[in-house]
Formats: sequence, structure tokens, C-alpha cells
Amino acid sequence: VQLQASGGGLVQAGGSLRLSCVASGRTLSRYIMGWFRQAPGKEREFVGFISRSGGTTYYADSVEGRFTISRDNAKNTVYLQMNRLQPEDTAIYYCATAVGVATTAGSYDYWGQGTQVTVSS
Repeated sequence: VQLQASGGGLVQAGGSLRLSCVASGRTLSRYIMGWFRQAPGKEREFVGFISRSGGTTYYADSVEGRFTISRDNAKNTVYLQMNRLQPEDTAIYYCATAVGVATTAGSYDYWGQGTQVTVSS
């Protein structure tokens, strides 16, 4: 499966962005979908995941209450709505697929190319 993430950009602190991740090659509904991020000089960090049906989501403490993951399986697309962004949210954001519930990058199989999010103070 190929994943294409988009929607990143430059935003001021307190602002919002919505990232999209479109899949091709296989039906997205087969997979649990995760979002990760990686800031310069840091390891890739788990952001959250959503179940195949979209009925269950789970988030890292650092984004809980500010970020929301949703999916539209008919459009083969997963979204990451990011509100109240802070400079520490600056990173490249990646979407990825998994066959089981997981919060570690090693458990995810297919990855998108990433989209840059920069939050200015």
C-alpha cells in the first residue's frame, strides 16, 4: 500500500492544521492507522492511532485533547486534526499502517513520506 500525507505547513502557536493521508494500492479499512512525528535530532514519536472502523482512537499524552484522528474508509483517507498547536509540535508528521494495535514505530509496516508542520511562537 502507498501512503501520501499532506496538509502540513507553517502556523502560529494556538492555530490549527488538518493533515490527510491517502492510501492507494490496498483498501485502507484493512489496517489500523497511526500517526507519528519526528522533530530534528529526535526519535520518531507516536502521536496516535485509529481502529479499522474508526470507533476507537488512542493518543499520546502530549497531544491528548488537542489532536483528533478520524478516517473515511470510503475515501481511503485518514485525517489528523491538530488544534492549539504549540512550537513543540513542530516536526515531520507521518502516517503508517499496522495490523494490530501498537504505539511503537517498529510495529507499523507501510509509511507515508511525511509532511512538515512548523509552529511559530
